[in-house]
Amino acid sequence: MSALEVSLAVEGQEGVSWAQWHELATAAERLGFAGLYRSDHYLSEVPNSHREALDAWGAICGLAAVTSRLRLGTLVSPVTFRHPSVLAKLVLTADQISGGRVELGIGAGWMREEHEMFGLPFPELRDRLRMLDEQLAIIRRCFTEGPFSYSGSHYMVRELESLPRPAARPHPRLIVGGEGGPRSIAIAVAQADEYNTPLPTDDQISKCRERLAAACDSVGRDPSSIALSVTTRVVVGRNRDELKAAAARAARADGKDDQSPAAYLADLSDCAVTGTVREVIERLHGIAELGVTRIMLESIDHSDLAMIELLGTEILPAVGANAAVSQWMTRDL
Repeated sequence: MSALEVSLAVEGQEGVSWAQWHELATAAERLGFAGLYRSDHYLSEVPNSHREALDAWGAICGLAAVTSRLRLGTLVSPVTFRHPSVLAKLVLTADQISGGRVELGIGAGWMREEHEMFGLPFPELRDRLRMLDEQLAIIRRCFTEGPFSYSGSHYMVRELESLPRPAARPHPRLIVGGEGGPRSIAIAVAQADEYNTPLPTDDQISKCRERLAAACDSVGRDPSSIALSVTTRVVVGRNRDELKAAAARAARADGKDDQSPAAYLADLSDCAVTGTVREVIERLHGIAELGVTRIMLESIDHSDLAMIELLGTEILPAVGANAAVSQWMTRDL
């Protein structure tokens, strides 16, 4: 099995304070995680929870200044939140602060409720996918060209030169997030460096890999030039008692207090990484064998630093993870 790059992911809208972000980043960097990624939402997914949510790119800029090795990024920023030239400027700012350690995950967005609450437009999915395609076209050119003009159905820029040039070489990695549908995969193959899919089953991972390869073949792109990554929940313990306790904490953080630890784990069994240390190691080996090169393990209970410590000390070394964080190269698209 090839070494699997393992990062930590956090649902940033679930009450993560700045002090906790700092603590998470410090732990992730010390333990050898390749990166720390966060969702980009303004509203908790747990109804009526009244949890705080720091802006994703504001938090990433702050984390860029207090870390030295960790890669940082969003999974994913909705196209509905920001104009592409503004988003590109935010990414370039974080890129400069971090010395080239920032990546942009971008997607069509899905949470209607937060758009209504914050007064943000929420077009139909087909329109959001067109926006995604246009945003990537503009953002990529902000990273690599200038001045340039662009006129599309949703966005227009004139003689845009977005300086400074990125510290990352050749530019910050562009990741398209989606559930393996033909349109998002086509957009990723045309314009991105990576495709990330959330909470997939093994069958969904395999189908996603096949669809990526077929889409690459259809446009003459080398399938090995686009990475497939997975963001998935993780719940782990050294033994059954620890696993049960970790699952109980995760269920509470997930707003599922009424579920027993066993029921919570059962719901995640097909699409997450759960179990004892040995079981999680075996699961990660299996995911890598499906063609996944990077995995973002999401701890829904961001305060459970003991579980993050366990991941870093006993699981990362056992799967050969992050011995040397991969350097990536963008091919001509």
